[in-house]
Amino acid sequence: MSVTKITRQCATYGRRAAMVATIVSLASGAHAHARHDIPPFYTAAPQAISGLPGTLIRRETWTGKTPPHTHAWRILYRSTGLHGEPIAVSAVVAAPDGPAAAGGRPVVAWQHPTTGVVQACAPSLTPDALHTIMGLAAMLRRGYVVVATDYPGLGTPGPHPYLVVRSEGRAVLDAVRAASHIPEAHAGTRFATWGHSQGGHASLSAGLLARDYAPELHLVGVAAAAPATDLTSLIVGDPRDAGAAQLTAMVMTARNRVFGAPLDPLVPPADQPHVVQLASQCFAPLLDGKTQPPDKPVPPVTYRMLALPGDTQPWRGIEAGNSTGPVPADVPVYLAQGGADTTIPPAVTERYVRRLCDAGASVRYAMFTGVSHHFIGRDAVAWIAGRFAGQTPPNDCR
Repeated sequence: MSVTKITRQCATYGRRAAMVATIVSLASGAHAHARHDIPPFYTAAPQAISGLPGTLIRRETWTGKTPPHTHAWRILYRSTGLHGEPIAVSAVVAAPDGPAAAGGRPVVAWQHPTTGVVQACAPSLTPDALHTIMGLAAMLRRGYVVVATDYPGLGTPGPHPYLVVRSEGRAVLDAVRAASHIPEAHAGTRFATWGHSQGGHASLSAGLLARDYAPELHLVGVAAAAPATDLTSLIVGDPRDAGAAQLTAMVMTARNRVFGAPLDPLVPPADQPHVVQLASQCFAPLLDGKTQPPDKPVPPVTYRMLALPGDTQPWRGIEAGNSTGPVPADVPVYLAQGGADTTIPPAVTERYVRRLCDAGASVRYAMFTGVSHHFIGRDAVAWIAGRFAGQTPPNDCR
């Protein structure tokens, strides 16, 4: 089945981030691990965490930067861990002022791109968290509630299951549930998911799990920009790219901590402390598409790799098991891709689009010519609006 691409023209933005064989990181976009003290808000006793997934443990009024005519909250909610255990996850929720229609406001669940794999890297720890949500102002103007999970292990105690379908998908769905427990938000049960990069993976993961995990919710559509879909094909190398080292270190450290995957086949023992050091840093947040400067300089870090994670077990099995399959065919999908993206190459996304088309899905596929690993909110928000309005979804599958 062929695919018709909707092409947009945009300026190039972004940087390469990939897996490399011999890596030197300048960490120019990184923050030090200790950039934040973790407030007590993010920690809950086991007896407080026990309860129905998607219910609130606690909430507080958001004191960070907030758009005009908006109420916002930071929340700690219950979700389900990888082994079925109850866990706590943090998020921010924003809702427009004014009355809501009968049945509640539509909800958009935003999933952020990679910020890091340690507790201090949660977006909700920064006062700018709401401004990192792509398309937030447009969504609020349309009357939507927007909920943005930090993912398990970011903000709350770790480890963070980085790019793990069950972890991310459950956290997204339970965040939507949790928003409905804030009476002032007037959140309804109709929702869409929208995310970039890691967040695109999380958005698709929620689409995969929604029907079985949260059958009381009504998913109207899944939107993702430059999503990490086929993880095995994304583990590639380019020694010229400094940002590659940090992402590689994050993948390896998270897999080691969550799944017990050994580092020895990948990194010489003498270099493994460098991997852990690099993985303990956070990516600078994105504000309106602009990378913010680091809190303080991070010295260069060098380590060697003996093999790529996609080339050896159990690593390859972990990546294959957490690659996203096609969402159910009756769930419309919006996918955006930068034509110059080398972090998530267009060929990877196009293969996923073909899988969706072959499965009978309705797919809007937007290619942004000249754009690197960046994300564009305008078209996604308009597409989401069409889904909430009940319009026939556009379909580029032929």
